[in-house]
Amino acid sequence: MDKTYFINQSTSLTLVIVISLIFTLLGLVYSKKYQDLENYLIANRSVGSFSLSASFIASSLGAWILFGPASAATWGGIGAVVGYSIGTAFPMILLIFFGKKIRKEFPKGSTLVEFLRKKFRKNLFKLILIMSIFYMFIFLCAEVTAVAMLINYISGTALWITSFVVLITTVTYTLYGGLKVSIFTDTIQLGVILILLLISIFYLYSFVGNQFSLEFISQKNPLLLSGSYLPNYTAGLTFFIAVAATNLFHQGNWQRIYAAKNNRILKKSLIVSFIVIIPIVFFMGFSGLVAVSINPKVIPDLSFFSLLLKDQTELLSIIIITLGLSLTISTVDTLVNAISSLVIVDAKATLGLSHKQNYLKLSRYFVIVLSIIAFVISSKGFSVLYLFLLADLFCCAFVFAVFYSFYNKQLNEKTAFISIIFGLIGGFLLFPVPDFSKSLLVGFLLSADLFPSFVSKSLLFLSFLVATVGPAIAIMSNDSFKR
Repeated sequence: MDKTYFINQSTSLTLVIVISLIFTLLGLVYSKKYQDLENYLIANRSVGSFSLSASFIASSLGAWILFGPASAATWGGIGAVVGYSIGTAFPMILLIFFGKKIRKEFPKGSTLVEFLRKKFRKNLFKLILIMSIFYMFIFLCAEVTAVAMLINYISGTALWITSFVVLITTVTYTLYGGLKVSIFTDTIQLGVILILLLISIFYLYSFVGNQFSLEFISQKNPLLLSGSYLPNYTAGLTFFIAVAATNLFHQGNWQRIYAAKNNRILKKSLIVSFIVIIPIVFFMGFSGLVAVSINPKVIPDLSFFSLLLKDQTELLSIIIITLGLSLTISTVDTLVNAISSLVIVDAKATLGLSHKQNYLKLSRYFVIVLSIIAFVISSKGFSVLYLFLLADLFCCAFVFAVFYSFYNKQLNEKTAFISIIFGLIGGFLLFPVPDFSKSLLVGFLLSADLFPSFVSKSLLFLSFLVATVGPAIAIMSNDSFKR
């Protein structure tokens, strides 16, 4: 029996093409007068508080917010909702301090890796560069896959069609206009996102009513709110650590730090972003708690949509498609420009190419190749969650050594390198297999029976904890030994 969709494919495809082309045309027309490398990389260091705030928020909120927080809530409880929302926003507070520090010590810079290249020798900064690009590439795949699967769920449109249209249009205007156009379109996209989110919230409350409350969840699924439910803590901490650490390595954030007109504007924009991001992500996660309380058999990834689209309203389907596309395009253009900027600024030192090499052209070729790979992955509908978690783990092992070096001038490359390897090994030994039942250490090298039940039930949490805390212990121990 054929599946019944919420909207027909022709309407859905028309929306995808029209919305993508609108942002592309706006971007191309706007960026015609900003065709220099300073605008491409750091928007000429002239961005004001309104545009900077809008860009931080829009580029942080991708299509993942329609799936991830609600899905995590269905098994991780209220802790996962809190951890996800604070973890997404918390880097904005850290970037106030790190941003002011890096702008003061390296005022002519444009990337984090460029700053670290002055601190460490080639081996470590190359590793950091590879990790940053790998993380952002996985993020790119996840975003395009998410919107393709969303539109396929609503209308049955083939995954490859949505992936192709979104990638080719977004990559076109971003590689032409760079950061300047990305910030410009982010401002428009955020307006669309906030309006459509408010409409969605209004309809959702109309449909669900009193069920959208802590009281209802407490009656139907009290475990998700229980202080004795272990995942409320482990899931919350896992998502907080993972999301916060990875966002600190997002080159799109560092470009915007350098793009701010001054430190006062940077601080104000980051605070505004923090305040706006938390309730949006929290609301999306809370919808997962409500959905699983109404229907324990709900598909976790579709929790939010199971509430909003239960009456198969065509208008709401159009709203969700427009919202999903706006969220995705605002994130994809940030990722595309961020990867391109790393190649432009850091490829020469990494690859040892000629000074005569056109690094802007090289970066565009590199991004196009990555986009083709992302298109293949997103067209197949592969789940990238597991790979995303691996990328998160990688970032967690780097985070302490990299940002501790901002304040400890005595930290040398050898100590930092060893601490990172220590965190990576510890994290990977505990990182669970795809079904989360065992890990390399627990279940393969050693029997799971040798460990307390807490360990086998909390492998993901423990892997992130060890990867993050391990390097800190190694560095602090080395400092104590020197003294």
